[in-house]
Amino acid sequence: MTQGDRTCVGAIAGAFGVQGEVRLKSFCTTPEDIVAYAPLYTEDGSRSFGVKLTRTIAGALGVRLTGIATKEEADALKGVTLWADREKLPSLPDDEFYHTDLIGLEVLDTGGARLGQVRAVHNHGAGDILEVYAPGRKTALLLPFTRAIVPTVNLTEGRIIVDPPEEAE
Repeated sequence: MTQGDRTCVGAIAGAFGVQGEVRLKSFCTTPEDIVAYAPLYTEDGSRSFGVKLTRTIAGALGVRLTGIATKEEADALKGVTLWADREKLPSLPDDEFYHTDLIGLEVLDTGGARLGQVRAVHNHGAGDILEVYAPGRKTALLLPFTRAIVPTVNLTEGRIIVDPPEEAE
C-alpha cells in the first residue's frame, strides 16, 4: 500500500499488557527493522509515533509508541496501520520490488495486448500473487508473481509484461 511518499510497514494488533505497550504486526522482511523507519504515521498522517522495541511476541513485536501510556490508549489504536516515509526504506536489488510499486501498473501480455491493471499484491504464504483488474472480466485475474509468469517489470514505463497460463486468460 502506498500513501503519497509513505509506505505501509505495519499495523497495531492491540494493547499488550497494561502500561501502554502495543502488539505490532510488522510487514517488514526483518520485522524488527520497523523501528529504524520511525517516526511512523497513521494512514491519514494526523498522528506520528516514535517506536521502541520492548520484546518479540509470537507473530508480532511488543513496542512502546510515543504518547501512548495506558492500556486504553493502546486498545484505541487496534487496527491502525502505520506508515513510514519512503526515503527511510532501503533500496532493493533490481529483481525485487515493494508491493506498493507494483499496484497501479498496467499489465500487458507478451503480445502487447492490455490485460488490465494491478489492483493488489497478495501473499498467503506460498509467494506473491498479483490481482489484476481487467475491465469486462467478472473476476480479477490472479497471477503468480514469478519470473516465468511475469518476465518483465518496468517501473519507469509503469507496466508489467506477463505470460499468463492459458487457463488464466
